[in-house]
Amino acid sequence: MTKLPTWFFATAAIFALCGMVWGIQMSATHDHTLSPAHGHLNLIGFVSMSVFGSYYALTPKAAESPLAAVHFVLTVATVVVLTPGIAMAITSQGETLAQVGSVLAVVSMAVFVFTILRHGVGSVDSQPIQGHEVQPQPAE
Repeated sequence: MTKLPTWFFATAAIFALCGMVWGIQMSATHDHTLSPAHGHLNLIGFVSMSVFGSYYALTPKAAESPLAAVHFVLTVATVVVLTPGIAMAITSQGETLAQVGSVLAVVSMAVFVFTILRHGVGSVDSQPIQGHEVQPQPAE
C-alpha cells in the first residue's frame, strides 16, 4: 500500500494543530478578526485532507495513481496560499492570494471528483473471507 493516506493524515494533523494554536491565540487576545482564515485552515487543512486520506486508504488503486500525488500537492498548496490570502484580504492587503488559493481549492476538488469517478470507492479486490460471510438474520 502507498504511503499517500499517511501523508494526507499527517499533514491534516499538522494543519489542525496550527489551527488550534491560532484559535487559542485569537481567544487570548479577544481578536477574532481573522476567524474566516482560521476556519479555512481547519476546513480544508484538517477536514478535507482527512476525508481525502480516508478515501485513498479505502481505495488503494486510486492512491497508487500519479494523479493522487498531484492531488496531495494541490491540496497543501491550497491551504498554504488560501489561508494567508484570506488573512491579507481581511486586513486590506490585497485579495490576489485569496483568489489564487480559491482557484487551487476548486482544482483540488475537481481532481478529487475525477479520481472518484475514475476509481470508484473501496478496494475492487475486497472479498469476504471464506467462511466468514455475513448472513442475514431472520426477524424475530
